[in-house]
Amino acid sequence: MILKPGLIKTIGAAVILAGMGLAPAGAAIAQGTNFEAAFDSTLGTQQRAPQDFSAAYENSLERKVAMLANGDKGRIGVAAVDLSTGAQVSILGDQRFPMASTSKIAIAATFLEGVEQGRWSLSSEFPLLIPVRSAKFSSSVAPVKRGAYLPASELIELMITRSSNSATDALLAVVGGPKAVNDWTRRSGIREFRLDRDIATLVRDDGEFDPAAHIDERDSASPQAMIDLLSGLYQGKFLSASSRRVILGAMERCRTGTRRIPALLPASAQVAHKTGSLNNTSSDIGIIEAPDGRAIAVAIYVTGQGSRLAREARIAEIARALYDGYAASAKQNWANATYNGG
Repeated sequence: MILKPGLIKTIGAAVILAGMGLAPAGAAIAQGTNFEAAFDSTLGTQQRAPQDFSAAYENSLERKVAMLANGDKGRIGVAAVDLSTGAQVSILGDQRFPMASTSKIAIAATFLEGVEQGRWSLSSEFPLLIPVRSAKFSSSVAPVKRGAYLPASELIELMITRSSNSATDALLAVVGGPKAVNDWTRRSGIREFRLDRDIATLVRDDGEFDPAAHIDERDSASPQAMIDLLSGLYQGKFLSASSRRVILGAMERCRTGTRRIPALLPASAQVAHKTGSLNNTSSDIGIIEAPDGRAIAVAIYVTGQGSRLAREARIAEIARALYDGYAASAKQNWANATYNGG
């Protein structure tokens, strides 16, 4: 049997309308119903433009940062907020990136909550946990050995200013491992943050995936989550004033990442930051304080770009663009709001 085009259209329309619950297909064909009219009446006849998935940016600053964060050579995620005005910038701000050592701020915060609860003190001593050589993926947790015992205050200083992995794993073991840190971030309202492994395991098994082309949710966070963490610490939403001074003070003394956020900023800008580095990824998150007292929380995660130096240069360029852009749009009447107890 050969079906005429008109009949094919009629049958097709009948099937669609029947699927929508508007007519029983067989009965309607037998009755000779005008399906074209019914189809057009139900779904309309107007032409529909294809959906637009192009990026749209809210202001000139976001557009400029988006140009610098071009992902042709690897994913770049940026989130920033001017804490005096609330103005935000986000480029892939909700996408996951490897935290690497930027997670150490949350680990320090989790430990300091324990200090405030009286579970331990900054003078309590704990051993460095030094990695023991082992093959990649040879165990679920990389082996470590105990080293010298150091007071917690010194472990925090080493963990943040010099990014010591042995000091970090010492405090991570004290608080109860990654689960305890995830619990603290969840209770603090920080979403899109996930810590899975200690640093010894993370470093040993690094390179399983290329972060420029693959999103591994393990040990990852979004740039937005990290500026939520930074903002909450700076403005007094998390922890006591003394605990925050411990973390932010160490971030001000950070010795790593001189080619990252601070590199192109004017000498008058004060930077408290924490870097992260793993296979094909470099990052830096922190607070930039302008001479007039304004503060900007910044999180920049860069993958690919060809080399570590190229990634670091991109971080520096983006940080300077954010600093200049916020300065240009600063309002006369502003105030750094703090939470109760801040």
